[in-house]
Amino acid sequence: MKTALTAVSAPATFDAEAFERFLESRTEPAWVTERRREAFAEYLAHLAVPDPAEEYRRVELRFLRPEKFAIAESGTAPEEFVGGMTDAAGFGGRAVHADGAASHVELSDEAKQAGVVFGCLSDLVNTHGDLLEPYLMTKGVSAEADRFAAWHGAFWTGGTVLYVPRNVSLKQPLHSLIGLSGEGKCDLSHTLVILEDGANAALLEETASLGDGAGLHVGAVELFVGDGANLRYAQLQNWNTNTLHFAHQCGRVGRDGLLQWTVGGLGAKLAHVHQDVMLDGRGARGEVNGVTFSTGRQNLSYYTQQAHNAPDTDSDLLYKTVLRDKSKVVWRGMIRVEEIAQRTDGYQRCDSLMLSADARSDSIPGLEIEADDVRCTHGATTGRVDQEQLFYCRSRGLMESEAMHMIVAGFFEQVLDRVNVEPVRRALAAATERKLGIGD
Repeated sequence: MKTALTAVSAPATFDAEAFERFLESRTEPAWVTERRREAFAEYLAHLAVPDPAEEYRRVELRFLRPEKFAIAESGTAPEEFVGGMTDAAGFGGRAVHADGAASHVELSDEAKQAGVVFGCLSDLVNTHGDLLEPYLMTKGVSAEADRFAAWHGAFWTGGTVLYVPRNVSLKQPLHSLIGLSGEGKCDLSHTLVILEDGANAALLEETASLGDGAGLHVGAVELFVGDGANLRYAQLQNWNTNTLHFAHQCGRVGRDGLLQWTVGGLGAKLAHVHQDVMLDGRGARGEVNGVTFSTGRQNLSYYTQQAHNAPDTDSDLLYKTVLRDKSKVVWRGMIRVEEIAQRTDGYQRCDSLMLSADARSDSIPGLEIEADDVRCTHGATTGRVDQEQLFYCRSRGLMESEAMHMIVAGFFEQVLDRVNVEPVRRALAAATERKLGIGD
C-alpha cells in the first residue's frame, strides 16, 4: 500500500522532490523528520481520493492552486509587520513570525524565571524536544484527518509555542503575530500551547499580510489544558482578501480545566477552519466565541465540534456572523456526547446578520448523543437589520451608514462581552471597527 502512494502526483511545489529538498533545508531531530515523512505519505494518499471530506462540500476549493505558492526560503524581517500589530500595552510577551522563517520573541523576566517557554517551534523542537515530542501532532491535530492536515504535518515551517509549568499563573496575556509578506508566499505555521495542571495563561494570536499579494496559509493549532488549568486563547484571522486560509485546530481540556477560545474571522478570500474542543476530564469546561464579518466575495467556512468525553462537562459556543455584498459564510456545528459523558451540558448557537440581499449564510447545527442524562441545545438564526432600529438611529441624526455601523457593533457586543482579558477584548473590538470602516 505504501509503495503505491509514490505513484500519486502532487502539486509541483509540494511533490516528493520538493519534500526532500525541504527536509534537507531543515535542522531538526530525527523524530520530527520521521513524523514529517509519515504525514507526507498521508498527504499523497489523500490526494489519490478525488472527493474531499464532507465538511468541504460547501467550500469553494476551485480557488486553490497549490502550485502557485511556495514556502519562503527566508523570512521577511519581523520589523516590517510591527506597525500593523496590536498595541503592545498590557502584554507580557510577544512573538513575531514572518513567512514561517524569521521570528522575534520577547518575554518578561518574571515569566522566564517561572519556567515559562515561549518562542518559535522551529527552534524549540531542537532545544526542548523532550517537552514537545509527546504533544506535537499526536494528541490533537492528526495528519490522518484529511489532505490539509497531512499537508501541514509534512511541511510545517514554524509557529508559536507556549508552555506554562504546573501551578504557574501568567499575570499578563501574551501576543503572537504570524505574517505573510507577499505574492505567492505560503505559510504553514503551527501553534502549540501546553498548560500543565493548575496553570493559567492567555494568548492572543493574529495574522497579517503585507500588501495585497495572494498568499496561502495551511496551519494548525493545538491547545492542551491540564487538570484545573485555565487557558484563554484568541485567534484573530486578518489576512488580506487575496489569501487562502486552511486550518485544523484542536483543544483538549483535562479535569476541572477551562478553555475559553475566541475566534475572529475577518480576512482571507477563502477560509476553512476545522475546530475541535475535546472535554476529556470530569468537570472540564469549554467556551467558544466567534466573530466573523465577510464582505465582497469572501467565502468563510467553519466546522466546529464540541466533544464531551467525560461526565459533568460543559460547553458553550456562540458565533456571531455579519455578511455584506456577495460574501458567503458557512458554519456547521456538532455537539458529540459519548456514552460515558453523563450529566453533560452542551450549547451551541450561530446568529447571522445579513446586510445584503446577495450574501448567503448556511448555518447547520447538529447533535450526536450517546448518553441518556444530558442537556444539549442548539440553534441558529438569520435575519436582516431591523428597520425600526435603523429608523430610530436615523431619527437621532445619524447617517444610514453610521446607523448600520452602530447596529453591527452592537450585534458583536454580546460576544465581546464574554472576553474577560482586556487587551484581547480591545484588539478584537478594534479589528471589527476597522472592518466596519470606523476607528483608527
